[in-house]
Amino acid sequence: MKLTLLFLTTLLPLSLTAKDWRVSSPNKQLTVTVTAEKALSWQINHGETAVLAPSEIALNLGNDGVLGANAKVKNATTKTFSETIRPVVYKKATVENNYTQLMLNCSGGYKVEFRVYDDAAAYRFITEKKGKIKVTDETAEFNFPADYKAFIPYINDNRGGYKYSYSFESYYDEKPLSQMYADSLAITPLLVDIDGGKKAAIMEADLDDYAGMFLVKGDKPNSLKAAFAPLPLEGDWGGWMEMNYIPSKCADYIAETDGKRAFPWRAVIVSTDDSQLLSCDLSVRLGKKSQLADTSWIKPGKVAWDWWNTTNITGVDFKAGMNTDTYKHFIDFAAENHLEYIIIDCGWSGSRNDWKGSTLMHCIPEINLEEVINHGNKKGVGVILWASWALCDKEHATAFPHYAKMGVKGFKVDFLDADDQKMIQSMKKIVQTAADNHLLIDLHGMKPTGLQYAYPNIVNFEGVKGLENCKWAGMDGDKSSEDFLRYDVTIPFIRTLCGPMDYTPGAMTNAQRNMFRPINDHPMSQGTRVHQMAMYTLYDAPLQMLSDSPTAYRKNQKCTDFIAAVPTVFDETITMDSKVGEYVALARRKGSDWWVGAMTNWDARSIEIPLSFLPEGKEFTIEIFQDGINADTEATDYKRVVKKVNSATVLKADLAPGGGWTARIK
Repeated sequence: MKLTLLFLTTLLPLSLTAKDWRVSSPNKQLTVTVTAEKALSWQINHGETAVLAPSEIALNLGNDGVLGANAKVKNATTKTFSETIRPVVYKKATVENNYTQLMLNCSGGYKVEFRVYDDAAAYRFITEKKGKIKVTDETAEFNFPADYKAFIPYINDNRGGYKYSYSFESYYDEKPLSQMYADSLAITPLLVDIDGGKKAAIMEADLDDYAGMFLVKGDKPNSLKAAFAPLPLEGDWGGWMEMNYIPSKCADYIAETDGKRAFPWRAVIVSTDDSQLLSCDLSVRLGKKSQLADTSWIKPGKVAWDWWNTTNITGVDFKAGMNTDTYKHFIDFAAENHLEYIIIDCGWSGSRNDWKGSTLMHCIPEINLEEVINHGNKKGVGVILWASWALCDKEHATAFPHYAKMGVKGFKVDFLDADDQKMIQSMKKIVQTAADNHLLIDLHGMKPTGLQYAYPNIVNFEGVKGLENCKWAGMDGDKSSEDFLRYDVTIPFIRTLCGPMDYTPGAMTNAQRNMFRPINDHPMSQGTRVHQMAMYTLYDAPLQMLSDSPTAYRKNQKCTDFIAAVPTVFDETITMDSKVGEYVALARRKGSDWWVGAMTNWDARSIEIPLSFLPEGKEFTIEIFQDGINADTEATDYKRVVKKVNSATVLKADLAPGGGWTARIK
């Protein structure tokens, strides 16, 4: 991530009283008021709207005191900053980073930095202490002035029975703040529907050497507050196939860390309409610049993937499965369709029945990995390997150089399922070793934390209820099939605020609600074919999967040609009229080509797609995939249209229940 055009303007501190400071965004619409009395607090207003009521912030260092309590501010300064960020891997080529900063320099060896953007406000503690410090607790309140509806992603699947072990995959419970469960943790980002169509999203950013932030019901009315996993001290393997680390003993503190450091950001994004959330860049603005001197080797792209389709290949003269011939076949398919990678998923190494005694250094005899990699090299297709976090944590220093030398291009690291300080430290070591060996990383069992900007070889995260959930939706009393399509048109507004997501779209077997069945070995998606196709434009994923089988894609080659051509990083993103949980539409540009996508929930609807973003005075060719006239009963039905358009064209997208619309303009 490169930074350019940095301008600083030092202003006189603006104080309302001796203990109050007010600072406004560059457009003067968003205002933060900071008060330093018995407790340090902040509040946020947008125009005439009270977004956040006074909310306490503090950092408890145990014997070293509570930073923020009875704060003595030695001096306070405000500055304005304007810079252009050029991320290495992102949905835009450039991001404008314009904000007003308030810096409180406090007695006791610490500062508190506030940033106010046109669309967000954030703060972080900065300590200037010698040696190590222990953070025993952190106070981060988010007090709202009324009982607003919230989109709450609860933890609902504690791995191994441990409160803080989770995959970070949650549907959204849409309830007023007052009805939030008092005994449940929620993950971030969390969205609150405030007055006048405005929304506020709570998130963290730039998490490093610290525990991730959960949210729980606060002690005050209409309030949320932060909660953190304690530092694990002892534990053993547990969870699914014993691939999770389950602590049995924890410290009485969150983190032990360097005394001279900046802590993670606590942030509130404020949108005036839902579509603004689709293009918010706050996580980039608050992230670190790239720590890698050379990023030229980092190549985002598409992946032919084996796990979701359970290698259902037909018309071949070999037995499909986890073997050399199957993966050479996947490589041939990837090469035919100009895909950059294949993934060899769970089962290629070690023993499925003994993860604790397993190793990444052993490949099963059915796969000649060198032969597969060499075949990929001849075809211009790279190989990425799946690996459990447990084995990566233990063996990354030896396994990563070994496989990089063999020609492997990256690792999909799975089952992290925690974000305590120990896990964050482990993740950073794994990612750094991967970067040292020019390996890409896709992190599963984890949501983005900001580390992807410091280490842009992290090309995706999971932390989303993706297409894999269609394999079991509705089984054993599971109710997720009732929520799936609403979730699809909610996550672009909330989940992707913190970074990309490995949803793994691309199903070619599609079903309406009454026809859907969860079948693990022959899976189908909910919603229409074009609903799946539109995800390639709508969902941020620098490393993007084609989840179905080569056989399925070859039977649907026109659809395959389209999704294979959609870029995974872009130069520009333009939002259109969209509504959280209802429908989403946007356009993205790569070079001189534009890609447009739209999706709806289970409600059929028609929306307008204005092409005013196109250069004036020119004619363009558009290729459209839209729901077919019978897509409401047969979800695979689609229609392909090619015609001429210009900047004055307004297209009508008729979306079937669970439908989609997508196009390429060139």
